[in-house]
Amino acid sequence: MHSFPTIEDIKHAAERIKPFVHRTPVFTSVSINRICDARVFFKAENLQKVGAFKARGATNAVFSIEKNNLKNSERSVNTVATHSSGNHAAALAYAACCCAMHAHVVMPENAPPVKKAAVAGYGAEITYCEPTQQAREDALASIIEQTGAVFIHPYNDHRVIAGQATAALELLEQVPELDTVLAPVGGGGLISGTALSVSALKPETEVFGAEPESADDAYRSLQAKKIIPVTNPQTIADGLRTSLGELTFPIIQKHVTAILTVSDTVIIEAMRLIWERMKLVVEPSAAVTLAVLLTKREQIKGSKIGLIVSGGNVDLENLPWLKQC
Repeated sequence: MHSFPTIEDIKHAAERIKPFVHRTPVFTSVSINRICDARVFFKAENLQKVGAFKARGATNAVFSIEKNNLKNSERSVNTVATHSSGNHAAALAYAACCCAMHAHVVMPENAPPVKKAAVAGYGAEITYCEPTQQAREDALASIIEQTGAVFIHPYNDHRVIAGQATAALELLEQVPELDTVLAPVGGGGLISGTALSVSALKPETEVFGAEPESADDAYRSLQAKKIIPVTNPQTIADGLRTSLGELTFPIIQKHVTAILTVSDTVIIEAMRLIWERMKLVVEPSAAVTLAVLLTKREQIKGSKIGLIVSGGNVDLENLPWLKQC
């Protein structure tokens, strides 16, 4: 059994990353409150550094690397590496830049152009690969062997989970009396971190995960009580196409009330609603929480509901509602 990050770990992470990340605002919308028949609070991680919550976990992980171990090693380790389709890649590149380290990032060839550009903009060295998990892992292993880089996993890392948990930590400080918190589910770093913060600080508050119907591995994994890997998911929410990790899954099992799924059609509708009513640029993966609230309101208890808006990195040349025209 793996131990979970504690609330003390999360609070230490918050202090560690404080100089390098934003304390993001919380927004509300009268019209969306009316539509949802609830008071909805949007934790705007789309306004975070690198445009996504991923900056929190990556920065905590990079700045947690044991300096004593580095000094005692045979060679100076000043390089980190990862594989990611986008937001974690940019986050690691940003964190490495803040720490004066070099970053190697393996990205699938079909990653969104806006996310490729962001990673390059933060100075990381990108290696492209076929869009399969095996191709990612093989390319990363080769880089680590050649460079001695420290691997920072996108989500299956306690330091990353603790960093992601700081978003909910802030949300509960900003809106203390929430009945429910919803967060998107991909690899599980955000939802597990969210659940740890909420369970420690507000145990009476329920946590739900939001997931696309066509990438519903987390929903199926909870039903089966074991990790069921995702297989070639086809969803507009490109940040949620990843399978759960062995560290994130048991946290979800223990602390998340349920995983609720929603169609891509409703995700696009929710994304557009946030753009139009709140003037916030959010990506499809970030809109999945509102999409679930719009369609599963009867399953979500309470009148005060917090949504983690995970990111805002959008290819403006390929907005999903334009494809429907």
